[in-house]
Amino acid sequence: MAKRFYKYFPWLFVLGEISILYLMIWVLLLVFSNYPIPFFIDLFDFHAFAVIWSAVVIVKKDYKLGRTSSYEDTLRHLFGSFFWGMLIFFLFRNYGSPYADEQVPVPYYLGLLFVLAFYRLAVHKSLRHYRISGRNYRRAVIFGKNQWSERLADTFQKQKEFGIQFLGFYDDDSKDLQIMGNSITFFEKAELMGLDLIYLSQRLPPALVKRIIDFADENYIKVKIIPGPNLQLEKKMTFSKYGDFVVVNLNEIPLDQFFNRFWKRGFDIVFSLFVLVFIMTWLVPVIGLLIRLESKGPVFFVQKRNGANNKIFNCIKFRTMVENPWADTRQATKDDPRITKIGAFLRRYSLDEMPQFINVLLGDMSVVGPRPHTLPMNRMFKGQLSKYNNRHRIKPGITGLAQVLGYRGEILNTFQIRARVKFDYFYIENWSFILDMIIIFKTVRELVLQRENVY
Repeated sequence: MAKRFYKYFPWLFVLGEISILYLMIWVLLLVFSNYPIPFFIDLFDFHAFAVIWSAVVIVKKDYKLGRTSSYEDTLRHLFGSFFWGMLIFFLFRNYGSPYADEQVPVPYYLGLLFVLAFYRLAVHKSLRHYRISGRNYRRAVIFGKNQWSERLADTFQKQKEFGIQFLGFYDDDSKDLQIMGNSITFFEKAELMGLDLIYLSQRLPPALVKRIIDFADENYIKVKIIPGPNLQLEKKMTFSKYGDFVVVNLNEIPLDQFFNRFWKRGFDIVFSLFVLVFIMTWLVPVIGLLIRLESKGPVFFVQKRNGANNKIFNCIKFRTMVENPWADTRQATKDDPRITKIGAFLRRYSLDEMPQFINVLLGDMSVVGPRPHTLPMNRMFKGQLSKYNNRHRIKPGITGLAQVLGYRGEILNTFQIRARVKFDYFYIENWSFILDMIIIFKTVRELVLQRENVY
């Protein structure tokens, strides 16, 4: 049953997406019936897009929804495929379509992206329920019984959505009653068990590992190694290949990947340009005038802070205090006499941070990331917390996960900075474009609804 599923599911997946595309073109044409493009041109373009999209899905193997993949992985693959599909489509339209001079109905394709995202999430969820029901399973055994292999077996038992039917352990040394047999027993019975997966403990002798792998190759069985305690870290490990030699990357983060950096930087540029052109062009003169009317000094306050890889950059803010020699060494406190009236207003609604979009455009900062601290504060916190410098592995942000979860403003005790750093670690290790959008949404909501500990 499992083999039959793998044979037919890819075609059903692709046919399902094509059916969704043609259903949506009919719906969208009804919704956008007044769109100034002739019906037959829409259909010509859409036929071309459907063919291109089918090819992209098949080449990129989007139908392979991994058993351990998250919904976020599914969306990320969709966005990547949609990018390539639209790129190829526009190239075809410019150089191979008889309607190259006609306007592209952008709402059609944005609508298609939304519906495809819904379709793929629904398929992913359906597959999970299908496997929980006991179908589309893979039969697996574990070779070598220890603490880590037992935890893996327990995971298979508890998380049925993985679709792994665990048959038992094999071990040459253990006399545990749960052991199905030793290596001799395994090779005698393995061909009759219909195995799909063999998991190997790291402590197995190399000669036995080679024999198991050779047997698995001949019988089309996948073999996986269970990492020992040195590799059982709370990190997402990746692999690098140097010719025929493979090494494990223990501390790689999502933003080490070029495609992720490309998306984040692209969004930073577009978002910061929008803010600078449509908001800052009129906001700077207004706020600048109010600042100068209340106190002498510059409109902007430039302060050196630590950025990515601890590189020092000039962080730009609206000046919110009277000029004083303690701006770098003393945090702003409640009822701080240094803060001006217009400065208090700017701080309350975080308007003093708006000029930092210049830093974002220049590449020193990102819209979302760990908040940068002053150089003296950075040195102090580095001495108080181990691994504090890890937060500088990526660009600092105008807003961040810790800030939207309530950890902002004056730092009164070690717990507050430790909590901030903990959330910074989580963000760095689990970055995604969707997480950035959630943080931005929460930031905007907080600006409007709740402003505690801000002064």
